[in-house]
Amino acid sequence: MISWPRSLLWRTVALLIPLLVLSQFAWFALLSLSDREPRARQIAERVSSIVNLTRAALVGSRPEGRRALLAELNESEGIRVYADDETLPEGTLGTGPVIGLVVAELQRRLGPDTVIHDARGGERALWVSFRIDEDRFWLALPPARERRPFQWTWVAWGLLVLLLSIAGAYLIVRRITRPLRAAVPAAAAIGRGELPPPLPESGPLEVAALGRAFNEMARDVRSLEQDRKLLLAGISHDLRTPLARLRLGIEMLPAGSDGALGAGMVQDIEDMDAIIDQFLSFVREGSNEEAAVDTDLDAAVRAVLERYDRQASPVRLQAGAAAKVRLRPLSFQRLLCNLVDNALRHGGGDVEVHTGRLDDAHAHVTVLDRGPGIPESERARMLEPFQRIGSARTDPGSGLGLAIVDRIARLHGGRVTLDGREGGGLKVRVELPIT
Repeated sequence: MISWPRSLLWRTVALLIPLLVLSQFAWFALLSLSDREPRARQIAERVSSIVNLTRAALVGSRPEGRRALLAELNESEGIRVYADDETLPEGTLGTGPVIGLVVAELQRRLGPDTVIHDARGGERALWVSFRIDEDRFWLALPPARERRPFQWTWVAWGLLVLLLSIAGAYLIVRRITRPLRAAVPAAAAIGRGELPPPLPESGPLEVAALGRAFNEMARDVRSLEQDRKLLLAGISHDLRTPLARLRLGIEMLPAGSDGALGAGMVQDIEDMDAIIDQFLSFVREGSNEEAAVDTDLDAAVRAVLERYDRQASPVRLQAGAAAKVRLRPLSFQRLLCNLVDNALRHGGGDVEVHTGRLDDAHAHVTVLDRGPGIPESERARMLEPFQRIGSARTDPGSGLGLAIVDRIARLHGGRVTLDGREGGGLKVRVELPIT
């Protein structure tokens, strides 16, 4: 089954092809229709001339020379003359617009009593009656006299025009859709927080207006993004200053003060500082960092997990990717650290990290824990910023951990899926394209 093309270019071409084919058929039909009457008049004029000349020749010739004259006409012109008698087979007249016009024109030229047949018995010929005195004769003309051979040259020219029309339509539509194709990677770059090269603002009025509006939108989005980063960075900086003073004041409390209260206050300050770090990571993710480089996925995961080995944290690795992926090193480190820290905090001390191939084009990094998990109805929502489902997985925290992971994955052309682990727990899988 032929599928409908998905691109605007080929959809337009697919719509134009039947229209062009129908226009060619309509053109042939109009040509044939306009040619009927002139062709019928031409045939009738030629046949009436032959009939009149033959009658005149027969009337003007000596009776003893008529047989020789008829033989000469048959041999040189293919014209046969028969006397009207019972030996001739019955004649028939076919139907059709051209033969009808020919009959009407011949009767107008030769008289209303003229009888025309286009076949007698099994013989195809144009049979026209004429009279000499009281006797009626039949003039039989070969079919070529009444029928025009099919003009294959016109078909060839029609096909050539059709192909040229399709090629021209393809080039026109391709030129029209070129700005749309250029806008696709530019829009994707804006989605990644990048400023794409400006689209051309030339061409037809509508296309130029589209390029101009897109470029203005890209600049506005860039400006808004920079203002947002500056605002949040300023707020984070202003918050850290009083937090640092509070911590310094707590550390300078007299020795007889409640140590547990001071330790709790210090922990609260550290939690607030960690929340600010998450805000900054979410806002600045993907900016001010080196470009992505081809990296062995297993090696990148091992490098991140080494810090947990030094801290004696229970994280087990099952490597099986053996694949190269394009990674931004610092971003990937934040992604995996967010997932592992979250799993250690809520996973009950049983955390695993698996790598492997999903298919020939994608590899994955999966972090599994034995925590309370996330209900299936809430999993899609948990990838959005500031989403919480309860203290079991969110306190303390800002609700940005999985949102940061999702943003980094999309920055790398991948995606994040949340699923339940067999036996209880959460399985977070990050899919990445293989280079």
